[in-house]
Amino acid sequence: METVATVIGDLVGSRTTSDRAKVHEVFADAVEEVNRQWRPVDPLRITVGDEYQGAFETVGAAIQATFRLRIALDPVVGVRHGISWGATRVLRDDPRVEDGPGWWSARAAIERAEEAENKAASRSVRTWYQPAEEAGGPDPAAINAALVARDELFHRLDRSSVSVLSGMLSGMSQKAIAAELDITPSAVSQRIRRDGIAVIVRADELLGDIG
Repeated sequence: METVATVIGDLVGSRTTSDRAKVHEVFADAVEEVNRQWRPVDPLRITVGDEYQGAFETVGAAIQATFRLRIALDPVVGVRHGISWGATRVLRDDPRVEDGPGWWSARAAIERAEEAENKAASRSVRTWYQPAEEAGGPDPAAINAALVARDELFHRLDRSSVSVLSGMLSGMSQKAIAAELDITPSAVSQRIRRDGIAVIVRADELLGDIG
Protein backbone atom coordinates (compact mmCIF):
# COMPACT_ATOMS: atom_id res chain seq x y z
CA MET A 1 0.00 0.00 0.00
CA GLU A 2 1.27 3.47 -0.93
CA THR A 3 0.09 6.71 0.69
CA VAL A 4 -0.52 9.44 -1.88
CA ALA A 5 -2.79 12.38 -2.67
CA THR A 6 -5.61 10.85 -4.69
CA VAL A 7 -7.84 12.79 -7.09
CA ILE A 8 -11.22 11.96 -8.57
CA GLY A 9 -12.75 14.50 -10.94
CA ASP A 10 -15.75 14.78 -13.19
CA LEU A 11 -17.14 17.24 -15.70
CA VAL A 12 -20.13 19.40 -14.76
CA GLY A 13 -22.98 19.59 -17.24
CA SER A 14 -21.06 17.97 -20.09
CA ARG A 15 -23.91 15.67 -21.06
CA THR A 16 -26.14 18.60 -21.98
CA THR A 17 -23.62 20.21 -24.33
CA SER A 18 -24.36 20.28 -28.05
CA ASP A 19 -20.87 19.10 -29.03
CA ARG A 20 -19.72 16.32 -26.74
CA ALA A 21 -16.95 15.35 -29.17
CA LYS A 22 -15.41 18.80 -28.81
CA VAL A 23 -15.72 18.66 -25.03
CA HIS A 24 -13.99 15.29 -24.91
CA GLU A 25 -11.20 16.49 -27.19
CA VAL A 26 -10.47 19.52 -24.99
CA PHE A 27 -10.82 17.32 -21.90
CA ALA A 28 -8.30 14.75 -23.15
CA ASP A 29 -5.83 17.45 -24.22
CA ALA A 30 -6.06 19.18 -20.82
CA VAL A 31 -5.48 15.91 -18.95
CA GLU A 32 -2.45 15.16 -21.14
CA GLU A 33 -0.99 18.63 -20.51
CA VAL A 34 -1.45 18.37 -16.73
CA ASN A 35 0.27 15.00 -16.75
CA ARG A 36 3.15 16.44 -18.77
CA GLN A 37 3.67 19.46 -16.53
CA TRP A 38 2.95 17.98 -13.10
CA ARG A 39 4.17 14.39 -13.48
CA PRO A 40 1.75 12.75 -11.02
CA VAL A 41 2.82 9.50 -9.40
CA ASP A 42 -0.29 7.94 -10.95
CA PRO A 43 -1.07 9.91 -14.14
CA LEU A 44 -4.54 11.34 -14.53
CA ARG A 45 -6.60 9.11 -16.79
CA ILE A 46 -10.14 9.30 -18.07
CA THR A 47 -12.21 6.41 -16.74
CA VAL A 48 -15.94 5.81 -17.18
CA GLY A 49 -17.99 8.56 -18.82
CA ASP A 50 -16.74 11.99 -17.85
CA GLU A 51 -14.75 10.93 -14.79
CA TYR A 52 -11.01 10.81 -14.34
CA GLN A 53 -8.59 9.97 -11.57
CA GLY A 54 -4.93 10.07 -10.65
CA ALA A 55 -2.58 10.55 -7.72
CA PHE A 56 0.11 13.02 -6.70
CA GLU A 57 3.01 12.98 -4.29
CA THR A 58 1.56 15.77 -2.14
CA VAL A 59 -1.84 17.29 -1.43
CA GLY A 60 -0.47 20.67 -2.54
CA ALA A 61 0.53 19.32 -5.94
CA ALA A 62 -2.91 17.73 -6.35
CA ILE A 63 -4.62 21.05 -5.54
CA GLN A 64 -2.48 23.05 -7.94
CA ALA A 65 -2.70 20.53 -10.80
CA THR A 66 -6.48 20.16 -10.57
CA PHE A 67 -6.88 23.94 -10.52
CA ARG A 68 -4.85 24.18 -13.74
CA LEU A 69 -7.10 21.56 -15.27
CA ARG A 70 -10.18 23.52 -14.22
CA ILE A 71 -8.79 26.70 -15.79
CA ALA A 72 -7.94 24.89 -19.03
CA LEU A 73 -11.46 23.46 -19.29
CA ASP A 74 -13.26 26.63 -18.19
CA PRO A 75 -13.99 27.93 -21.72
CA VAL A 76 -15.77 24.66 -22.56
CA VAL A 77 -17.07 22.88 -19.47
CA GLY A 78 -17.04 22.99 -15.67
CA VAL A 79 -15.28 20.49 -13.48
CA ARG A 80 -15.34 19.37 -9.85
CA HIS A 81 -12.72 17.50 -7.81
CA GLY A 82 -12.44 15.35 -4.74
CA ILE A 83 -8.94 15.17 -3.23
CA SER A 84 -7.79 12.84 -0.47
CA TRP A 85 -4.68 11.64 1.32
CA GLY A 86 -4.54 7.94 2.02
CA ALA A 87 -3.27 4.48 1.23
CA THR A 88 -3.86 2.93 -2.19
CA ARG A 89 -3.01 -0.33 -3.87
CA VAL A 90 -3.08 -1.69 -7.39
CA LEU A 91 -5.32 -4.72 -7.77
CA ARG A 92 -4.70 -5.18 -11.49
CA ASP A 93 -2.44 -3.52 -14.05
CA ASP A 94 -4.22 -4.14 -17.36
CA PRO A 95 -6.77 -2.72 -17.23
CA ARG A 96 -5.59 -0.77 -14.20
CA VAL A 97 -7.77 -1.27 -11.12
CA GLU A 98 -6.96 0.42 -7.82
CA ASP A 99 -8.40 0.22 -4.35
CA GLY A 100 -7.79 1.53 -0.85
CA PRO A 101 -8.87 4.20 1.63
CA GLY A 102 -7.28 6.97 -0.43
CA TRP A 103 -9.68 6.28 -3.29
CA TRP A 104 -12.72 5.77 -1.07
CA SER A 105 -12.12 9.12 0.61
CA ALA A 106 -11.54 10.91 -2.71
CA ARG A 107 -14.95 9.59 -3.79
CA ALA A 108 -16.49 10.89 -0.57
CA ALA A 109 -14.77 14.24 -1.15
CA ILE A 110 -16.17 14.74 -4.65
CA GLU A 111 -19.61 13.87 -3.34
CA ARG A 112 -19.18 16.58 -0.69
CA ALA A 113 -18.22 19.05 -3.42
CA GLU A 114 -21.35 18.17 -5.37
CA GLU A 115 -23.53 18.51 -2.27
CA ALA A 116 -22.07 21.95 -1.58
CA GLU A 117 -22.58 22.99 -5.19
CA ASN A 118 -26.29 22.17 -4.91
CA LYS A 119 -26.77 24.63 -2.04
CA ALA A 120 -27.30 28.32 -2.74
CA ALA A 121 -24.82 29.46 -0.10
CA SER A 122 -21.99 27.32 -1.50
CA ARG A 123 -22.88 26.94 -5.18
CA SER A 124 -19.38 28.04 -6.29
CA VAL A 125 -17.63 25.12 -4.54
CA ARG A 126 -15.93 22.78 -7.00
CA THR A 127 -13.18 21.18 -4.90
CA TRP A 128 -13.21 19.36 -1.57
CA TYR A 129 -10.46 17.67 0.44
CA GLN A 130 -11.09 14.72 2.74
CA PRO A 131 -8.21 12.58 4.03
CA ALA A 132 -8.74 8.92 4.75
CA GLU A 133 -9.34 8.00 8.37
CA GLU A 134 -6.13 7.44 10.34
CA ALA A 135 -4.07 8.54 7.32
CA GLY A 136 -2.85 11.73 8.98
CA GLY A 137 -2.00 14.38 6.43
CA PRO A 138 -2.82 18.08 6.26
CA ASP A 139 -5.70 19.60 8.24
CA PRO A 140 -8.90 19.33 6.15
CA ALA A 141 -10.66 22.25 7.87
CA ALA A 142 -7.92 24.73 6.97
CA ILE A 143 -7.55 23.43 3.41
CA ASN A 144 -11.28 23.43 2.70
CA ALA A 145 -11.62 26.95 4.08
CA ALA A 146 -9.01 28.09 1.55
CA LEU A 147 -10.56 26.08 -1.28
CA VAL A 148 -14.04 27.48 -0.63
CA ALA A 149 -12.69 31.04 -0.73
CA ARG A 150 -10.60 30.38 -3.85
CA ASP A 151 -13.52 28.78 -5.68
CA GLU A 152 -15.78 31.72 -4.87
CA LEU A 153 -13.25 34.20 -6.25
CA PHE A 154 -12.74 32.10 -9.37
CA HIS A 155 -16.50 31.77 -9.86
CA ARG A 156 -16.76 35.57 -10.16
CA LEU A 157 -14.19 35.89 -12.96
CA ASP A 158 -15.26 36.53 -16.54
CA ARG A 159 -13.51 34.87 -19.47
CA SER A 160 -10.89 37.63 -19.88
CA SER A 161 -10.01 37.59 -16.19
CA VAL A 162 -9.60 33.81 -16.30
CA SER A 163 -7.10 34.35 -19.12
CA VAL A 164 -5.24 36.90 -17.01
CA LEU A 165 -5.18 34.44 -14.10
CA SER A 166 -3.90 31.67 -16.37
CA GLY A 167 -1.11 33.89 -17.61
CA MET A 168 -0.06 34.89 -14.10
CA LEU A 169 -0.02 31.28 -12.94
CA SER A 170 2.19 30.50 -15.93
CA GLY A 171 4.68 33.18 -14.88
CA MET A 172 3.87 35.64 -17.66
CA SER A 173 4.45 39.34 -17.12
CA GLN A 174 1.48 41.71 -17.17
CA LYS A 175 2.88 43.23 -20.36
CA ALA A 176 2.97 39.82 -22.06
CA ILE A 177 -0.54 39.00 -20.87
CA ALA A 178 -1.79 42.32 -22.25
CA ALA A 179 -0.19 41.63 -25.63
CA GLU A 180 -1.69 38.16 -25.80
CA LEU A 181 -5.18 39.44 -24.95
CA ASP A 182 -4.80 42.57 -27.12
CA ILE A 183 -5.57 44.92 -24.23
CA THR A 184 -3.48 47.51 -22.42
CA PRO A 185 -1.20 46.66 -19.47
CA SER A 186 -3.30 49.11 -17.47
CA ALA A 187 -6.43 47.07 -18.21
CA VAL A 188 -4.64 43.93 -17.01
CA SER A 189 -3.58 45.68 -13.81
CA GLN A 190 -7.12 46.89 -13.21
CA ARG A 191 -8.50 43.38 -13.59
CA ILE A 192 -5.92 41.97 -11.21
CA ARG A 193 -6.91 44.46 -8.51
CA ARG A 194 -10.65 44.50 -9.14
CA ASP A 195 -11.19 40.74 -9.42
CA GLY A 196 -8.85 39.58 -6.67
CA ILE A 197 -6.65 37.71 -9.15
CA ALA A 198 -3.48 38.34 -7.15
CA VAL A 199 -5.23 36.83 -4.11
CA ILE A 200 -6.06 33.69 -6.10
CA VAL A 201 -2.44 33.43 -7.27
CA ARG A 202 -1.11 33.81 -3.74
CA ALA A 203 -3.60 31.27 -2.40
CA ASP A 204 -2.44 28.87 -5.10
CA GLU A 205 1.18 29.35 -4.05
CA LEU A 206 0.41 28.71 -0.38
CA LEU A 207 -1.79 25.72 -1.10
CA GLY A 208 0.93 24.30 -3.32
CA ASP A 209 3.34 24.26 -0.37
CA ILE A 210 1.14 21.78 1.53
CA GLY A 211 2.92 18.47 1.95
